[in-house]
Amino acid sequence: MTETLPFRNDVPLNETWDITDLFTSDKAFYQVLEDTLNDAKAFNKQFTERLNHAEMIEVALNAYSDILIQLDRMANYAELKLSVNTANEEAQTLNAKFSTSYGKIASELSFVESEILELSDTTLDELIKTSQYPHFLTKIKAKKAYKLSAEVEKVLASLSPTFDSVFDLYGTTKMLDIDFESFEYNNQTYPLDYATFENEYEDHPDKGFRETSFKYFSNALRKYQHTTAATYNMQVQQEKIEADLRGYDSVIDYLLQEQEVTREMFDRQIDVIMSDLAPIMQKYAKLIKHVHGLNVMGFEDLKVSIDPNYEPEISIESSKRYIFGALEVLGQDYLKMVEAAYDDRWIDFAQNKGKDTGAYCASPYASHSYVFISWTGKMTETFVLAHELGHAGHFTLAQANQNYLESEASMYFVEAPSTMNEMLMSNYLFKNSNDPKFKRWVIGSIISRTYYHNMVTHLLEAAYQREVYKKVDRGESLTAPVLNQIMLDVYGQFFGDSVKLTEGTELTWMRQPHYYMGLYSYTYSAGLTIGTVMSQRIQSEGQPAVDAWLETLKAGGSKSPVELADIAGIDIRTDAPLKSTIGYIGSLVDELEKLTSEIEADL
Repeated sequence: MTETLPFRNDVPLNETWDITDLFTSDKAFYQVLEDTLNDAKAFNKQFTERLNHAEMIEVALNAYSDILIQLDRMANYAELKLSVNTANEEAQTLNAKFSTSYGKIASELSFVESEILELSDTTLDELIKTSQYPHFLTKIKAKKAYKLSAEVEKVLASLSPTFDSVFDLYGTTKMLDIDFESFEYNNQTYPLDYATFENEYEDHPDKGFRETSFKYFSNALRKYQHTTAATYNMQVQQEKIEADLRGYDSVIDYLLQEQEVTREMFDRQIDVIMSDLAPIMQKYAKLIKHVHGLNVMGFEDLKVSIDPNYEPEISIESSKRYIFGALEVLGQDYLKMVEAAYDDRWIDFAQNKGKDTGAYCASPYASHSYVFISWTGKMTETFVLAHELGHAGHFTLAQANQNYLESEASMYFVEAPSTMNEMLMSNYLFKNSNDPKFKRWVIGSIISRTYYHNMVTHLLEAAYQREVYKKVDRGESLTAPVLNQIMLDVYGQFFGDSVKLTEGTELTWMRQPHYYMGLYSYTYSAGLTIGTVMSQRIQSEGQPAVDAWLETLKAGGSKSPVELADIAGIDIRTDAPLKSTIGYIGSLVDELEKLTSEIEADL
């Protein structure tokens, strides 16, 4: 029987992150939680009904920022503790306690935006000119048409733990309740859970093994489809209620407000990729089918490497060579941040039971970034790590140059620095080998890891979400059969007859937490569009382009996504960057075909 994952207590300490820079202990966390609640009450008492002139507002926003920094610090600590071991009861208790207290604190602070929105447009405009929080205030002003009374805003803030609990419920079902049975293949028994399937089995080189593991994985998900659908329906119906309360035309318009993105930009990202990228990815799917000698290209085959036998293995220590080599173009200060991430244990590499799936970067303003990853030893992990360190580099620079309220960029832009780093990694690997097999592996990794994952998987999630919200806006409720059919329709539209949608494809919507984070999924492709164009600028222009990019990162959330892209020399008001990126992907697939022909000719 294949060895199962170790328990958290049994993994090497140096493969785990050190979160004592946030809190030295849970006791210290609970003390700060109590202090912050008291600070919020005192803040409310000091400033409520007094935010009527510039000087008082500026003083209040300074104190408001201090409280929010502590909230951010505690939220990250709770998430970091729980995500590495979702079965840990102490972490569950701490997370629940924070969630409950968050609503109380938020309700004490809700008057800030309400009172600022009571100011006249003229007064607000003058305040924006003189404040150290101009973009924060600009975003508040944009909500003026959708504001509710101060009393209602306070009630909504106090209910935020209830609203947020839907995401927690989804996580509990996904990580703790779903019972995955072990399965047999070729007389050997294999354990199964989310982590092993997504990290080890999904791209397994053996077609039969992929089919078997996907079947057992899907069978386990199917047993929980109705509970998960009910959970997701709760999420979107809550969003619908608030969108209606505030007077938005649709849930999508409501969710785009915070991103400072137009409906046109959102729809364009989905529509252009569905029309222009689909034929390219169908061509890629047919190439995978040819290389692997498959009679049928199934959904479960889409993640397999073009050459699994060539997949280089890499240790955590040896990954430094590639990470440093790829990112050195961004300068010594950037590399110092990367070095600190390794040396000071900002990164959680371990694979263990109960650890959440995927990868992310948390960047609390009070300390430094933390990177969550499950290191499998595959070379493709260097792309994942470069991606997450892109987030870390972005927030390190933004937080060093912006105050808290102006530090976090729009969700539309936030994936640009991470995906740009993946492109730098691919450029570095290209420069260091002329071996056709290695070049084919690199291109295959870029397409399957960078572009398929970020521009196809997440974009199809976005196309799915758009259909979901259309139904919600029409007053419909969501059930598992409805969600399954939407998922099948989206995949069918994109892949046509190039991929057989194996039974279980329809359940893909159950796997992603992004649906509980607003309109997040489509922003991966938006970020990758900016990242691709920027990496090409750096390759062709050198230091001037690097300097422009670093200035963009330093701007943090002090600009809108359109303005941030402008600093980088990219105009995202049109579809030109997106079409350019899709053209680049097409050239990669063409190169992949050419290299495959060369390799096969030499056999």
